[in-house]
Amino acid sequence: MIELAGIVKTYTMGEETVRALAGVDLSIARNEYVALTGPSGSGKSTLMNLLGCLDTPTEGRYLLNGSDVATMDDDALARVRNREIGFVFQSFHLLPRQTVLQNVMQPLVYRGMPHRERVQRASEALAKVGLGDRLAHRPNQLSGGQRQRVAVARALVGEPSLLLADEPTGNLDSATSRDIMALFDALHAQGQTVVIVTHEPDIAAHCHRVLRVSDGRIVSDVQQPRTAEVH
Repeated sequence: MIELAGIVKTYTMGEETVRALAGVDLSIARNEYVALTGPSGSGKSTLMNLLGCLDTPTEGRYLLNGSDVATMDDDALARVRNREIGFVFQSFHLLPRQTVLQNVMQPLVYRGMPHRERVQRASEALAKVGLGDRLAHRPNQLSGGQRQRVAVARALVGEPSLLLADEPTGNLDSATSRDIMALFDALHAQGQTVVIVTHEPDIAAHCHRVLRVSDGRIVSDVQQPRTAEVH
C-alpha cells in the first residue's frame, strides 16, 4: 500500500541545509500494524509528515495505493489527506464549540456529502469507538480518553486506507492509554492499516512491526508477534 524509494528531505535554515531524511526505502502492506520510533531529531516526525501527505520529499518517490504522492500539488495532496488518510493526534484537535457528532462529521463536509449521510456515517463511527451515547456532548464534557476516542472516530469516518496516529496516548494516563491501544488493536484486527508514531516501548509493543529511525534513516525493522500479555 505504501512504497517509499530513496526519500530525502532537506530544510534550509539560514545558510545551513539540514538533511532530515537521508534516503529512506520502506514498504508497508495493507493491514499492517506498524510503530515508528526514534529519539527527538531522528527524522521520525518528518517521515510521519511525509506518510501523511502533510509534506513532500525533496528527492525520491512515495507511492500510496499506486499513486505517486511526491509529484502532487497542494490541492491533490489535500484530496489524498481527506480520502486516504485518517489522523489521530496527541492533543485531539477537537473543535470545542461543536458537538461530538459535528466534530466527527467535519471531514465529510469537505467531500460535499449530503447531511443525512454525514450524520449516519459519523454516528456509526462513534458507535464503533464506544461513544454512540455521547453524540450531543461537547469536548469539555468528556474525559481525555473519550476525547481521544472522538478523534479516532473522526479519523475513521472517511474510511481511510491508512490510520496514522502521532503519540496518541501522550496526554493520557496509563489506564486510559491501555484502553486506547486496545481500540487500535481492535481496529487493526478488523482490517485497518495502522501506523503509530511513539517513543514509548509499551505502546510500540502492541504493533506487529517496529521501525526505528535514527539520523534520517531506518536503522532497524523488527517483526514482533502480538501476545495477549501486552499491556
